[in-house]
Amino acid sequence: MFDITHIHPMVVHFPIALLMVGFLADLASLLFTREKCFSTMGFYLEILGLLAVIVAFGTGYFLTGEMEGEAGHVRDQHELFATLTLITIIVASLVRVVIMYIEKEKTNLKYLFIGLFLLAAVFVGITGYLGGSLVMNYMIGI
Repeated sequence: MFDITHIHPMVVHFPIALLMVGFLADLASLLFTREKCFSTMGFYLEILGLLAVIVAFGTGYFLTGEMEGEAGHVRDQHELFATLTLITIIVASLVRVVIMYIEKEKTNLKYLFIGLFLLAAVFVGITGYLGGSLVMNYMIGI
């Protein structure tokens, strides 16, 4: 039988992959300045990653159960970093869209959204680690 709480573990891998690969594409765009494809790829992966973070956050918030004890403490940390990821990627995406709109991508302003994107990638990595810890160490969802 399908349990609705399985939706969150099924969708959480998308924001991890999309944000990490998108950030690597933006790093590549700094190294290979003549190739616009890396920056374009980073932008689209950032937007898709934003949408995936929203879905993963929503499924985690609304479709998972309460936990007690040490597992509850790890879940609280996991939720904190998920929230930080969501806020950071929203801000990074908005900053990037504004910079693209005012056509200042070639200036030093690009380091602002790349720095925010780095922060979002770090936060999603920590969130994923804590979520994996819940599954592997506390057998949540198994």
